[in-house]
This record gives sequence, structure tokens and C-alpha cells, in this order.
Amino acid sequence: MAGEDVKIDPWGRPEIKDYARLYEVFGIRPISEALAKMRELGVEPSAFMRRGIIFGHRDLDRALEAWKAGEPVAVVTGFMPSGRFHFGHMLTGLQLVFYQRLGFKVFVCLADAEAYAVRHIPRKDAVRIGVEEYVANLLALGLDPSTAEFYFQTSRGLPYHELIQLFSSKVTYNEMEAIYGELTPGKIVSALTQVADILHPMLPEYGGHRYVVVPVGADQDPHIRLARDVASRMASEVEYFTPPAATYHKLIRGLDGGKMSSSRPEFTIFLTDPVGDAIRKLRASVTGGRNTAEEQRRLGGEPDKCPVFDQYAYYLVPDDSELESIERRCKSGALLCGECKAFGSERLKSFLETHQRSLEAYKDKAWSIVEAPKY
Repeated sequence: MAGEDVKIDPWGRPEIKDYARLYEVFGIRPISEALAKMRELGVEPSAFMRRGIIFGHRDLDRALEAWKAGEPVAVVTGFMPSGRFHFGHMLTGLQLVFYQRLGFKVFVCLADAEAYAVRHIPRKDAVRIGVEEYVANLLALGLDPSTAEFYFQTSRGLPYHELIQLFSSKVTYNEMEAIYGELTPGKIVSALTQVADILHPMLPEYGGHRYVVVPVGADQDPHIRLARDVASRMASEVEYFTPPAATYHKLIRGLDGGKMSSSRPEFTIFLTDPVGDAIRKLRASVTGGRNTAEEQRRLGGEPDKCPVFDQYAYYLVPDDSELESIERRCKSGALLCGECKAFGSERLKSFLETHQRSLEAYKDKAWSIVEAPKY
């Protein structure tokens, strides 16, 4: 399959089976290349990086060098407020906390314009979901609002909206079609708006950040490539622009082995799920186990195929040695799926109870730290 024939649809959330293929096709660099550089700069890589969940990057090393030199740097991401906040979203949220604790300024876009244009979400619903689901949950996960800026696309200031118009002159329809595949007017405007989301923190009006890092799922790489192209093309006109850095993470699987998505609630764990409902979903999950207990004891399980093990690797088992022990016992056949799910249920219960207590404290505060659109 030729590289130019490979397309990723950032609005369709495809199931990506071969992440290594993205190195070859799109020029994403393995995160393993950046880990030694991070430690050299005094940064301990996150568990997501060590475990290969964050598998690739573009220019992360350059952004960290700018941070080490004391230059203003930022981490930027966006959430489309079209459904409830779930375990798929949480990975990005925890990455924001990681960079914020290093001293990066955080920008969180609530993509209400995109939700309206692409997903046809009513405006009032997008605003409510953005604040009550995304802002509140991010605060409960540990994001400090004192060095974080939350905004809705439709209520951002004039310099931001001016960029969208300027960017439209720097790309052709054919180029965008090559990046995104089939386009609609709403998708074209949404893509250019996302480029403004990524680049506008470099403007003096928004802090003049020399580098921005954008943590994204692998399905969002088209937006990163477009933003990097536009930044390079506009550098002679807007001196502040540099191609943004990015990291890429694997998409956590749903509990049936497919997509984890708000549109598939039975196979998705939401951070506001009643604890009993979340445990019921986990206990009903498919696994990497064999057909019978006897066969599993003999052949061992397959944790790389198991959505329950995903929950451990991503969130529920923060200690690397404990995770390695679970994986080893699974592969040897010493750990059966029933016992594993019982263990996971307890970990999930503990996490959700703690998180939801914190969430209650932030529900009202969330409305006070973001300006809602006026219409």
C-alpha cells in the first residue's frame, strides 16, 4: 500500500491496527528515540511513554530543549464536546497534567464550532457538555486552572479568528483532500480552525509561546500535519510561528475489542458512570483468554488482545513491576480471566469513587473558569 494512498480520518476515529506503519507512511518518529533525551534534560518519561502507549512524536525533543532553556512553552489540546468524558479522553487529560507540572502553560480548546459543523450537536448542548463533562473532569484529574486556559472556539478573541482567514490562503483544496480524504465545507472550516487552535498560543496576544506540544491520538495526525505545513508557509509573514511538536498515543480499546466511544456506551467506561455500572461493563468485557480454563492454563492468555489488560496498562496499575507481573502470570496461564476481572473491578471501583468525589467539588467551579459563548 503506497504512502499516498493511506489516509486517516480524524472525524471517523478509525481502528488502527499497525501503529508502526505510521512511522513509515507519515514520518512520525518513535518515542523511544526521545526518552534518553528527556532524561538528559532532567525529565522522567511518563508511564504512558515508558509503556509504549505514547508511541511516537514530532519534534518533542526540540520543544523540551526550548523548555530547558527557559523559553515560554505550551501544551495544547482540544476536545469535541459531543458526548460524555470517558477513559479514551482521560489519557489526553493526564498528559496535560504531566506537562503542566513541568511548567508548560496549558491551553484546552472546547471545539463547539466543530461539534456543531461536523457532528451537528446543538450549541447549548455543546456548551453544557464542554463545561460539565470536560472542564470539570480535567480539573478533577489534577489540572490546575491557575496555569491553564480553557476556551470555546466560538468565543475566542479576534486574533484567533483572523488566523483562520489567513490560513485559508495557504492551502489548496487538493492538498486538504490529500490529507483528509472526502471533505465537506464544515470539515474544511473545522480543519483550519484546528490549525488556529494549535498555533495561536505562539502569538504575543496569547503568551508568545515559542513551541507548543500537542498530545493526540494517532487518528488526529492529519490536523498536526496541516498545522506544521501552515506554520512553515506563514513563517516569513508571522515571525512567531514554528511547526508545532506532537506526541501520538494508541487508542484504548472498547470493552468488546472495538472502539471506545460515547456512541457505544455499553463498551465504554465513563468517568461519571455509577460504580456498579462500570464494574458490570468490565466483568462483561471480552478478554485475551482461551476458550476454557484448562486450555488457558496450558497455553496462557494473550494480554495484548485483552481490553481488560488495557485498563491496567493505561490507568489502573501505575506500578511498572506490578503490571509486568500481571502480564507474566497471564501469559503463563497462572492468572485466569475471572480472577483478573475481580482484581480489575476493585481497582476500577477505587479509582471511580476517588475521582467522583473530586468531581463533585469542581462541577460549579468549572462554569466560573471558562467564558461560555454568548449565542
